Amino acid sequence: MDRLCVYCGSSEGRKPTYLDAARTLGQTLADREIGLVYGGGHVGMMGAVADATLDAGGEAYGVMPQALVDREIAHDGLTDLDVVDSMHTRKERMAELSDGFIALPGGFGTLEELMEVLTWAQLGFHRNPCGFLNVADYYTQLVEFFDQQVEEGFVSEKHRNMVVVTDDVEDLLDQFAAYDPPEIKQYITDKGQT
Repeated sequence: MDRLCVYCGSSEGRKPTYLDAARTLGQTLADREIGLVYGGGHVGMMGAVADATLDAGGEAYGVMPQALVDREIAHDGLTDLDVVDSMHTRKERMAELSDGFIALPGGFGTLEELMEVLTWAQLGFHRNPCGFLNVADYYTQLVEFFDQQVEEGFVSEKHRNMVVVTDDVEDLLDQFAAYDPPEIKQYITDKGQT
């Protein structure tokens, strides 16, 4: 893995453990010589993971729409900042640069971004790992919902198992390194999902 995309909040959240986890992830990426790809901001969880990566001697690549750069929230010390025309282009560019996708705690945007690349993996558009760093059980209820989706027949077990979930940074990166994606032969049959 050369680079991992990290989706996370532009806010800090209420618990100090959220920022601690962002810093630990950034430090660990740098220690493992894995570049960070993220949304390019200097605020909140985004700023914490980028600063920790850079402070540890790692590389941090930001991707941000011009409209957000104009609001002066872009990080000015990155290895590279790719300024794009839209949020859609931003997500596409982040995916192109990345060998896997991690969600730290965040809001609607964080969820939407991880769910999109997870859907792309389910459809076979990429074969990279996707996972949640489940800091302070932030994503526990969401993961339980994924299990309910399996129980109700809307998600197959093999697709549910594509989602890596752990509260430990080292464990997450180890699982990413060992990730073996399922074969996607056919998505829909006359009897439903495969």
